Amino acid sequence: MHSSITAAYLARYRSVLDAAPAPAELLPLTGAQRRFLITRRRDLRGRADIVPLFFAFPRGTVDLPHLRRAAVRLAARHPALRGAFTTVRGTPVLRLGGPSVEVARVATDPPGPDGAAGPDGSAAAALRRALLDWPADGPVLRLLLAAAPDDEEELLAVALDHAACDEQSLGLVTADLTSAYEQDRGQDREQEQGEEQDRRDGQGGVEAYRAAVEGQLAAEAAAASETAQVHWAARLGALDEAPPDEASRGGAAVGGVAWSTGMVAHRLPAATGAARGGVFPALLDAVGVAARRLTGDERVLALGYPWGGRPPGAEPVLGCFLNTLVHPAPPGPARGLDELGAEWWDDLDHADTPYDEVVRAARSAGARWSGALDGLLTFEDLNRRPPLVLGGTAGRETHLGGRPLAAPLAVSASHGEDLLVRLAWDRDRYRDADAEAAFGALLATLRRHLGPAD
Repeated sequence: MHSSITAAYLARYRSVLDAAPAPAELLPLTGAQRRFLITRRRDLRGRADIVPLFFAFPRGTVDLPHLRRAAVRLAARHPALRGAFTTVRGTPVLRLGGPSVEVARVATDPPGPDGAAGPDGSAAAALRRALLDWPADGPVLRLLLAAAPDDEEELLAVALDHAACDEQSLGLVTADLTSAYEQDRGQDREQEQGEEQDRRDGQGGVEAYRAAVEGQLAAEAAAASETAQVHWAARLGALDEAPPDEASRGGAAVGGVAWSTGMVAHRLPAATGAARGGVFPALLDAVGVAARRLTGDERVLALGYPWGGRPPGAEPVLGCFLNTLVHPAPPGPARGLDELGAEWWDDLDHADTPYDEVVRAARSAGARWSGALDGLLTFEDLNRRPPLVLGGTAGRETHLGGRPLAAPLAVSASHGEDLLVRLAWDRDRYRDADAEAAFGALLATLRRHLGPAD
């Protein structure tokens, strides 16, 4: 049996603990966390992969001192927000420390001589610039508020280093931040007592976090099996890299990340009844159609999507408990949801196999593939995420384009009262008109699978 990447990491981690003067301060990382850290170190700019949420509040709703204290209390409860993701003797770890949070107001461009805002004077542009300028050494959580002088609403960015965040973590952040903010309002003495309680609770939180990560690593080690290798070799053995002229376009891409991006969005009716179970395979097919429309070649495309969840019995801790699965999108005629769904369920049976193991399995079957993805799909069930409520007002979630992309195109879908679908693309690789045409093909595919209502 081949050696396991996870087992090798655990051996190095235990060696680091044996030599560390304060081993209790060093926590292990999941496979996904290690990949994010390694990717960051390979990026020439050293920037973290981040997950931002954006909420609009009526102007004056958000009190920054209250929000700052609430963020510190949130960090006290969750080890992933206390310290830094780093390496010790070449081994990725989480080193515990103080709250790794930033709460700040971001200035928009000042008005010009005529009183009008500068060319990038919107709150959205100010937040976008701030998030693109994410410090190389953290923090893990940033809460940034912005508004142009005449705006009736303020925009709040709730952004996390992806190494500390997955879909379930987003729900924990909005719920706990809402609770901490409400507890803080007008209760300074009680706030001091509450922070002391949070520090006591934080000690138990460290052990809960450690147990959850160790459970995830045990699942990853078990999933690096011969059976999983056979499955992924059969599924991905036909993958191939993009042609050199296609892959090398994208002058603004740094370290494989596209920094000049566009975005389009559309809302479809929410899927109900039996159709709800077909939403994700329908999205996989639709993303494949859009990616093929943009690439124009006939190779099998590699589409990635995050999937995961806490290990059985794990406490609800903040962290990154997911894996990136790979879906091969072959050329040829359209297929039905039954076939697509069956393949997807088979893949989920091997969802814990670490990504590096999957790449190794594909290459062992003859794939000329480095692990680079042609497209990404992220899906969020909004019914599982509590709203962010500050000062008694629920923030209205909104979406900003212009985020850096780790693949030439990325599709995000949010399923709640409707199905919001967004396509973002690398503008240095694809023309806007071509991307918009691909988005039209994506929507047509979704309508074919899920119904024509719009």
